[in-house]
Amino acid sequence: MFETLTALPPDSILGLSAAFKKDPNPHKIDLGVGVYKDEQGNTPILECVASAQHLLLASETSKVYITPQGNQGFIDGMLRLLLGENSFVLNHNRVAAVQAPGGCGALRILAELLIRIDENTTVWVSDPTWANHMPLLGDAGLTLKTYPYFDKDNASIKFDEMMDCLSKVGPNDVVLLHGCCHNPTGADLSKEQWQDVAALAAKVGFLPFVDTAYQGFGDGIEEDTYGLRLLIDSVDEVIVAASCSKNFGLYRERVGLAAIICKDEKTRDIAQSQIQSVARGIYSMPPSYGGALVDIILNDKALYTTWTNEVNAMRVRMATLRQMLVTNLQQQNVDKDFSFINAQKGMFSFLCIPPQQVQQLRDEHSIYFVDSSRVNIAGINHNNVGTLAKAIAQTL
Repeated sequence: MFETLTALPPDSILGLSAAFKKDPNPHKIDLGVGVYKDEQGNTPILECVASAQHLLLASETSKVYITPQGNQGFIDGMLRLLLGENSFVLNHNRVAAVQAPGGCGALRILAELLIRIDENTTVWVSDPTWANHMPLLGDAGLTLKTYPYFDKDNASIKFDEMMDCLSKVGPNDVVLLHGCCHNPTGADLSKEQWQDVAALAAKVGFLPFVDTAYQGFGDGIEEDTYGLRLLIDSVDEVIVAASCSKNFGLYRERVGLAAIICKDEKTRDIAQSQIQSVARGIYSMPPSYGGALVDIILNDKALYTTWTNEVNAMRVRMATLRQMLVTNLQQQNVDKDFSFINAQKGMFSFLCIPPQQVQQLRDEHSIYFVDSSRVNIAGINHNNVGTLAKAIAQTL
């Protein structure tokens, strides 16, 4: 049977990681895989997570299945984090939600739910978008189309083109929006632009699908919810996929949230039964450990304060790394103006250079990032930024 299968090319990012590991160059630089790294190039366990682990170990008395929807303390804490302590939709019981195995699991659960509603559903994603959006949504059977988003030549958002495209989508179409820290470009909508998008959603009737994986890495934990909360205030229905991989550092624990904001409580109850049924059909019961840790952190005042301080420190450090890279590139007297990097937010930035130059940096300087020119800003440090800037200058 299996002889009928054909080999597939390696995943672009995972293949890049494998190539980096094999490279013998002691000065190689990894800017590919999207994980936070400290000054020493490590991805540490956050202090709040380490403390939560001790508390969980001391209090956990069983390894029996948790409930099908997941850890309720995790769900409640995440919804307050995303929607606000005094959220109108939460107070009126309009939100259905389940704990998911990572942000990827949340995306897939919501995709499968959309297929149940209408197998011909079209989802519009930004051009470009995170590469894994395509298989996570498309393999569920959804039709994917793209709307203009980023102009590489000018390193800016094509907002007028984006709005023109979205004004013509169908009233039952779904539009995927990045809640903050757009992956892969780092180019985020302004508050005014979010207001225009929300008004358009209300006018056209499309369903906003917000993917938020980097809350706290853009402008702040509270500030990064602006677009999501505005959409919820503007339209009756919104769906949300959230990840705890980046801002809690729980990459390997795979914990996320799939949430549906409904127009009323009755619809919410139906949606809750359906979303739990989707999850049951995919993996039966959710894993407990990561959700239990986030539950402890979000519902313990001291640990919550520690977590917010750690997220703020990561955000500030990445902003500093952006400034450091731009300064070093300017010192190399490159012809290209890279100051746009300082305006981008979060973990990623587009260098806006062509694939052949990305390949040249890899072949001649052992600097690894994806062909789109997306770099993981957190992979930069004081020891490698000079090497990186010099290599980019020589390649250009």
